[in-house]
Amino acid sequence: MKMVIGSDHAGFALKVAIGELLRSLRHEVLDVGAFNENPSDYPDFAEAVGRAILDGKADRGVLICGSGVGASVAANKVMGIRAGMCHDTYSAHQGVEHDNINVLVLGSRVVGVKLAEDLVKAFLGAKFTQEERHVRRLGKIRALEDKFGTSARVKV
Repeated sequence: MKMVIGSDHAGFALKVAIGELLRSLRHEVLDVGAFNENPSDYPDFAEAVGRAILDGKADRGVLICGSGVGASVAANKVMGIRAGMCHDTYSAHQGVEHDNINVLVLGSRVVGVKLAEDLVKAFLGAKFTQEERHVRRLGKIRALEDKFGTSARVKV
């Protein structure tokens, strides 16, 4: 499988470990940064991971920041990206099976390397079920994207 990985500075060390895992499992890996622990902004990497998937350079992605929350919020702003922040293996595989997530988001300050590796393996081993109820729900998510796309704004 073609995989894209990205992280901000807080997720850099875990991203390196996940990249090594993916390569050891014989996946093709596109690393979109960060390439060091210098301060950086997770939305930039969320966009890069999302763009790689939308452009067909990767099938799925792993995105990492300190908590996973910010990167998850940012990635889900990219139309067509369904990012799920997971801290347990059930969510990592169920998110693919039922919600067809294409980006696994991890919090490097929340999960250790071993758990992160288990989460990635669960994510990679799962396939979307294609069950009618799940397809219907994804259609409703697409309708929300169409309805609110760029028109809805919340003040910061």
